[in-house]
Amino acid sequence: MPRQSVLEYFQPESRSASDVAISWRRGYRMERWTYARLIETSQNFAAELDRRKIDAGSRVMLWGENSGEWVAAFLGCIARGVVAVPMDAIAVPEFAARVAQQTNARLIVTSHDPGEIAPGAASMRFEDLRALPAVSGAGPLAVRAPQRTDVVEIVFTSGTTAEPRGVVLTHGNLLANLEPIEAGFQKYRRYERIVHPLRILNLLPLSHVFGQMLGIFIPPILNATAVFLDSLRPGDVVQTIRREKINVLATVPRIIESLRDKVECDLESEGRLERFRRKFRTSERRHYLMRWWIFRRIHRQFGWGFWAIVSGGAALPQRAEEFWNRVGYAVIQGYGLTETTSMVSLNDPFHPGRGSIGKTLPGRELKLSADGEILVRGESIASGYSRTDSLEQVAGEDGWFRTGDRGEMDAQGNLFFKGRQKNVIVTAEGMNIHPEDLEAALQRQPEVRDCVVIGIERDGNAEPCAVLLLRSPLANAAAVVDKANQMLASFQQMRRWQVWSGEDFPRTPTQKPLLPKIRAVVEREIADKPASDANRGPHDVLTQWINRRMHSSGAAISSQARLSADLNLSSLDRVELLSILEDRYQVDLNESSVAEATTVGELEALLRQPPPAAVAYPFPRWPRRWPVPWVREAAYYLLMCPAALILGWPRTTGRENLRGLHGPALFISNHVTPIDAGILLPSLPARFRRRMAIAMGGERLRSMRHPGPTVNIFVRIYAQVQYVLVAALMNVFALPQRTGFRQSFSFAGELADGGSSILIFPEGATTLDGKIAPFRVGVGLLASRLGIPVVPMRIDGLFELRQRGKRTARPGQIHVTIGAPIHFEAEDTPERITGVLEQRVAELR
Repeated sequence: MPRQSVLEYFQPESRSASDVAISWRRGYRMERWTYARLIETSQNFAAELDRRKIDAGSRVMLWGENSGEWVAAFLGCIARGVVAVPMDAIAVPEFAARVAQQTNARLIVTSHDPGEIAPGAASMRFEDLRALPAVSGAGPLAVRAPQRTDVVEIVFTSGTTAEPRGVVLTHGNLLANLEPIEAGFQKYRRYERIVHPLRILNLLPLSHVFGQMLGIFIPPILNATAVFLDSLRPGDVVQTIRREKINVLATVPRIIESLRDKVECDLESEGRLERFRRKFRTSERRHYLMRWWIFRRIHRQFGWGFWAIVSGGAALPQRAEEFWNRVGYAVIQGYGLTETTSMVSLNDPFHPGRGSIGKTLPGRELKLSADGEILVRGESIASGYSRTDSLEQVAGEDGWFRTGDRGEMDAQGNLFFKGRQKNVIVTAEGMNIHPEDLEAALQRQPEVRDCVVIGIERDGNAEPCAVLLLRSPLANAAAVVDKANQMLASFQQMRRWQVWSGEDFPRTPTQKPLLPKIRAVVEREIADKPASDANRGPHDVLTQWINRRMHSSGAAISSQARLSADLNLSSLDRVELLSILEDRYQVDLNESSVAEATTVGELEALLRQPPPAAVAYPFPRWPRRWPVPWVREAAYYLLMCPAALILGWPRTTGRENLRGLHGPALFISNHVTPIDAGILLPSLPARFRRRMAIAMGGERLRSMRHPGPTVNIFVRIYAQVQYVLVAALMNVFALPQRTGFRQSFSFAGELADGGSSILIFPEGATTLDGKIAPFRVGVGLLASRLGIPVVPMRIDGLFELRQRGKRTARPGQIHVTIGAPIHFEAEDTPERITGVLEQRVAELR
């Protein structure tokens, strides 16, 4: 019997309720929800809709980032029969207001401030779903029995039109895509136990149908876990793939190309790029397993369980597909539009068609028109476009939907994407130019990060204009276009170009450039400039950003301006600036190089040079694996406790403040001597002490782990033995003084995810006069993004002993005070948190 609802994929009997359904990053930590919790929260939200008298057929807008709460709200709407209206998290309030008004949204669930976008609608935050009253007797996820023709959602794909146009999707539309995938998976189901649980990293927004397919509906079919990430930075993506043991990455071509660039940049910084390229050229016809072995360093970088990349939302350039296939990964391409409920064709992951966008999925028909346009017919075609007071049909009278895309099909039924029909540029000579051909030539230039080609109207005809996003603000755009033109026919030559002055193109939720907005900006800039200035070089993006973010006056900043003395950039400002530069140029920069830069000019120079080798600080994971924790516990009672008795057992007050506190916490203390951790640990209850990770100076820990090449062999061995002992017996991790903050803080989040508490000394150095030095603002950033209680502690009496040169003390002469745990709100700034913590530690006596 065919399914009637997408909710049938979430029935409890189909999998273990303890299986993790969704995992997503919140701050520096990963939050995980089981299928049981997801279903329970969805039922609670459906009951909340009932209490608010939001009945079947009413509209509820979901406006926020990917999260477990987003998925629960979406499923709760379906269970109640309410129509969900997903809104892109980065949508501007004006567009959201028009959508809310057009759909008559009764409720807005958001992670933003709903403000005045819909005065007649109620609102709640996604975080509020956690506090909803529980529904007794959790069972199958169904409050109302839907039919295949019932509407599930209205998806608005663009915010560029005066009247938003939403695509209306029903249960039948979604099931028409899911049922062929479910049937195709049956023959591989017996192998699922080998990799269970399959983990899919979904970098696509849930406001888009493709993102919903890979993040909500397909994971339960595969008994998989969907993982969301709030960053598109290549380094964060690679780290998440490795840390979360990701098997499949689902994303758009732009991110896939950025990951390729990161791999090559890493190889270049290690001096291995030329050797890699030689292997790459000679491995073309090697067997898959042989290529896997040849490029095992790349597989080690991503983790041994990672094996496939799913690309959608746009055509994947052949160069990117060839790269990942050659190094031993399966690249799965699909094709579809929102009007076709995402998928029309899909590659078989075990038999992919090179360069194709897959074979037509069962249950739909596909044909090519006389001019090569792709036409689709079937149940997956949306029921219509939602207008303010009407429903406009998507397909023609004959049932065929005209996609506006050109394609070709080979004898085996593989579909090949050949560009967009509506993007053809007709020149004054009557020649047809397809922008995709010109974009491909531009993308082969190493200076180009991204580009689009648009047609500029001239006397009723058009000429191609290249719009460039360059990797460096100092790159020569004219030379880039000239080199691309050498690869094109004479009628395809680009004689006009424009460098995009913003940090990135405006994009759709699937990261495709918004051509109407780009065209409007370029045409306006061309009209405002003399012809001789139309292709002038780019402004200094870096200087513009510093002006905009640090100086409201907008005064010009010289390249000789000093970052600290003239611009007053703190270490936290540099961390933010580093993220801005990486997002702008889609690269990973060496944090130590950015930290060592003293002027704006030096930062500019970093963008023109290949990244140097990154400083590798130790972040050991093995001290938390069996049997090391047992060894550490034995060493505590056999070595540390007797040593504390001899040196002076500390007197502890305030332990009652820790009653009722369980799970990980962030412990902070003033810093008196290098042995402070040995003083503090005996003062803590065993439940915290046994799972305590201690931050240690990264530079010192690195010198122990990697002694310099000139160090005597015996000194080298001694230092490395020291490292092993301190890592094993004290469970330390690196917290560098000058660079590496982001990686250290991310590792702290990983520790907290594993249930470990963390001990840090926010002063960054031992005291020189017995007074508490100003706390570094990084502790505020760490506390705000870890989201765990902060426990202030203070050591007294130890500094006086150190001043007198005493090595032992009477029991109780050293005093440790434990303060009450502090909980901070998400809205608290790192600066305020740092100030509060410094004050609390100073007040402890």
